Formats: sequence, C-alpha cells, structure tokens
Amino acid sequence: MSQVLVASNRGPVSYALDRDGALTAKRGGGGLVSGLSSIGGRALWVCAALGEGDREAVRREPSRLAAEDTGGQPVRMLDIPLEVFSDAYNGIANSVLWFVHHMLYQTPFEPVFDAGFESRWRHYERYNAAFADALAEEAAEGATVLVQDYHLTLVPGLLRERRPDLRIGHFSHTPWAPPDYYRLLPDSTAAAVLEGVLGADRAAFLTRRWARTFADCCAEVLGAEVRTGAKGELLIEHAGRSTRIGVHGLGADADFLRERSRRPDVDERTAALREQIGGEGRRTIVRVDRTELSKNIVRGLHAFRRLLDDCPQWRERVVHLAFAYPSRQDLEVYRAYTDEVSAVAQEVNDRYGTASWTPVVLHVQDDFARSLAAYRLADVALVNPIRDGMNLVAKEVPVVSDEGVALVLSREAGACAELGADALVVNPYDIGGTARALDAALRMPDDERAARTARLAAAATALPPQRWFLDQLEALEGRPAD
Repeated sequence: MSQVLVASNRGPVSYALDRDGALTAKRGGGGLVSGLSSIGGRALWVCAALGEGDREAVRREPSRLAAEDTGGQPVRMLDIPLEVFSDAYNGIANSVLWFVHHMLYQTPFEPVFDAGFESRWRHYERYNAAFADALAEEAAEGATVLVQDYHLTLVPGLLRERRPDLRIGHFSHTPWAPPDYYRLLPDSTAAAVLEGVLGADRAAFLTRRWARTFADCCAEVLGAEVRTGAKGELLIEHAGRSTRIGVHGLGADADFLRERSRRPDVDERTAALREQIGGEGRRTIVRVDRTELSKNIVRGLHAFRRLLDDCPQWRERVVHLAFAYPSRQDLEVYRAYTDEVSAVAQEVNDRYGTASWTPVVLHVQDDFARSLAAYRLADVALVNPIRDGMNLVAKEVPVVSDEGVALVLSREAGACAELGADALVVNPYDIGGTARALDAALRMPDDERAARTARLAAAATALPPQRWFLDQLEALEGRPAD
C-alpha cells in the first residue's frame, strides 16, 4: 500500500493558548477525520495553522504535532505568514471563490476585481505554493495525495510540477458555478483555478451536477475537450493531460449519530427544548445551520411567518426551533447577516407571540448535543439553502429522528439528488412555496412520515464517511482499497 497524504485548510485538531502559555488541543470531527481512521497510520495530514494557539503548537512541534493531541494521526501543520493566510483564506477563498460557486454576489455592486484583489490573489498563490512545497517534501515515491476543496485549487497543478511521480486527487466540497457565472472571475484567475484542479489525476465532486458544471467551465474557459471514458466517468483533456472526473456523495455516519444522540447530555437538552416548546402536542419545525449566507436562514424565517399568516390554525400549535450558529464573523457581511437573522426572528415573535407561546426559539451558541436533541424532536426539518454542495443536516435528521420527520428540502442542495424523492422539494427563493411545503409537511400522516423517514435514512447513509474516503482512494489508485 502506498503512502497517503491529505491536504486541507483545516486540520483534525485545533489549539487554544491560555494566559500561562499552556496549550489545549481539541480534536475535530467530520468526514475526513472519520475517513482517515479507516486507513490508520499510512496517512499524513497536512493543514494550516488557523489561530495563535495553532501557531504556537507549530513552533513547539514544527515537523509533526504531538501524537497524543491528534489521536495518533500524523499531522504536519503549516505556519503560513498571517497576512498571506488572511488574504488567501478570507480575501480569496471565502470572499471570492465561495461567493462565485454559491452564486451569492449582488452583481450591480460586486464583485470588483481591483488592485486589492490582485494583491490578495498573489497571497492565495503563495498559500497554495506552501502546501505544494510541504506535500512534495513529505511524499514518498509514488504516494497518493488527496487535496481538499476551494482553498487549495492551485495545489494539484503546483504539486504536479514538483512531483510528477505522485498520484494526485482533488475533491470539491462545494457546488461548482456554471460557466456564465464562473466567468465573473477575471479571465486569468478563472483559468488558473481550473488548470490547478486539472493538475490532478482525478477531480471529484459531491454530485453529478457539480461535476458537469466543472467540465462545462473547462470546455468554455480553457477550450478543453470533455468526453466520456470507458467506465462512464467524464474525462477532461487539456494541455496534453487527461483528468478523470468522479462523483462521491458523502453520507451521514449512522452508527456515530445514533449512539451520540442517545447520551445523557442529549437527553438533558431534549428535556430543556421540550420545556421551551411548551404546550401539549405542539409540533416542531427544526433547522440547524451556521449563519452562512448560502444557508438562506432569513428566507426560512420569512416562510415560517408566511405559514402563520396563511394558515392561522398553526398559531400556538407549532414552534420553529432555529439554530443559527455564527460563522465567519471576521467578515462584515456575515456579521450583518447574523444580525438580520436575530432581527427577523424577533419580528415574528413580536407579531405573533403570546404569553404561553414563543413562535421562534432561536439559539445562536453552537452546541452539538442540543442540535442532536432538536433532530430527535423534529416533526419537520427545514433545509432550504440557496445553493449547497451537499448539506449533511438533511441527511442527519432522518437518521436521528425519534418519531419520523418530514423533510422540506431546497432543490439547490446537493442532497436533493439523493433525497428529493422522499422530501418536499422547494425553490429556495419562493417564500410562499416554502410556506405551503411547511404546511403540507405538518399535515403529513404519521404512517407516510415514518415510511419517508426510513427511506431518507437509508439513502442518507448509503456512503458513510469511511467508505466515501476509501472509494476515492480506490478510484485514484486504480485498485480495490483495503
């Protein structure tokens, strides 16, 4: 078995630095952490230091983080200069590439690609080069490298120049913009991102839709040839190389979710939420999201208000549990969006609330156990993103639900390709349509709700994180993974 390296902006561990200079490590979760556990010590994870605690950890352990902090997972964390990291991460990845792929720009006003952008783009190039240098240094002959997401689009091409002996894959966890929107980017930037990803032997996506739009961009921006290979995968041929295009729809980790959702701390939070909901037989509409612009929380609140307007029979009979956990608060547009979520929730409560009923119960402090409690209680799950690579919440709620859940799902979520047949599918911009779907979900008969939940859970867990990761290795290495 060859050596495996994984490269991502965020690693499997983060550090907090206290006043006395002591470091406290916190291990993360998610698909990559679970996936890497399936291949043990043959993998090295290369990531960036995100905060001062991380940077101090790297200063103390520059080649490898302490094994006791990482659960034995070999991790090399890169201390990239703060200005370079900030411009690459906030200035380009999160403020440009994320906005393009999620189609979030207000085009009469933005984007503006000026000298400031050009400076930030140069730092994005330096940030990607730092990863390529580290991977080239660490990789054994013929190793396999899996590069993750829009933060590191240039790495495959840069690494190919440094180490042509390596097998290189790139995985996009976001949507990919269609050509007309993608071409908002300056021509040179649009081409550089595509050529960077095409440095991989195989580029993979969460859905066929995103794979297809990537291929379309390559054809229109680069003039690449796109064809279908012998095994049905798309092949993109450009500049004398061929890149295979794959699809791997990340699923929920059913065993972990079911076990974790039955622990005492979740039971305690379930009881607390029941008290907040109040009222015998009240129904619940649940959403759990970061206050990420693409998650469409504000329109979801407007749809709930429209439900109470158009269907007054639900007043005092349903509560909207809205968990909106702050995200990217170092960016002003995200702070403003978080404030708008709170303001609209308060408007709904001021308009409809009574002494015994709070229509919207809003929580903004991240609490995973409370999120699982809400999953268990949900009669309806509202997942209405403007655009989403996959959306694991849509997959997790049916797995954890106690009594069965009706899923109201945006057609623009990647998960819709797998779950749409048993969800109530909505246009995320259509407030009235979403309100009508919420009404239908609340009125769904119990036996239908239970049957749909069983099918949703089966589809949601079809490719759990460990298998998702191994399938990519198998496809990239050209042989069955162990």
